[in-house]
Amino acid sequence: MKTYIKTVRYAGYVLWLTATSLIGANAQSHTEKAPKGTIHLFNGKDLDGWYTFIKDRGKNQDPKGVFTVNKGVLRISGEEWGCITTNEAYADYRLVMEFKWGEKTYGTRKHRARDNGILFHSVGEDGGYAGTWMHSIECNIIEGGVGDFIVVGDGSERFSITCPVASERHGSTPVYQAGGELVEVNRGRVNWYGRDPNWIDTLGFRGARDVDYPVGQWNTLECVVRGDAIDIYVNGILVNQAIHVRPSEGRIQVQSEGAEMFVRRLDLIPLVRETKR
Repeated sequence: MKTYIKTVRYAGYVLWLTATSLIGANAQSHTEKAPKGTIHLFNGKDLDGWYTFIKDRGKNQDPKGVFTVNKGVLRISGEEWGCITTNEAYADYRLVMEFKWGEKTYGTRKHRARDNGILFHSVGEDGGYAGTWMHSIECNIIEGGVGDFIVVGDGSERFSITCPVASERHGSTPVYQAGGELVEVNRGRVNWYGRDPNWIDTLGFRGARDVDYPVGQWNTLECVVRGDAIDIYVNGILVNQAIHVRPSEGRIQVQSEGAEMFVRRLDLIPLVRETKR
């Protein structure tokens, strides 16, 4: 993907290391009442609350069993490209996913890095992007790049993120750095802070600074979505941040993209949004 970047001028702001977005130091705030209780998006039994969408097949057509549930675990085979999508749209939440890679890979990605993702703020038509996914903001789950942001948009400002980035890039791709220069991205990606600059799209890739665990071990991915901000944590470590996220609410999708993956937890904890008075 080609990346289009626009520098955002800013002064007098501090980027918090939480998902509370940019709030002036002297700003007063109040809180909005949030729903109570954890929502178990994955109930451990079936795909209640979700529907499937497979490329070239459509909605709720999954004859090869790309998405199956067995003994409390969701298996995503990766054999066909597609996703599961929540029936409901969400905003202001902490999403906790526990996942691990399987051994199988398929198609054009058979010998490439295991790749998947979770898509936030999904809006528009199913398959609107590449005939496969809704337009959205992605937290990439790929070997060597767990926690990268990808704008799965239409190239317009309707789908964009703003991130603090380092002065040095990986080629043309910006890299997250807390307190760095703010850039707006409406197409392409922002790599997590520790992504190997010599990353190669090859099966089993591991970077020297990777914080996700090797194939076969469970990882915890936490995505804090509050207002128009998203913070990404991998195994408890903050790896990426975005503010001024557009859109700021929508459905959630979990991809199938050529690699076997297992999910044993997918919980959504509603959050209270802080707003200026």
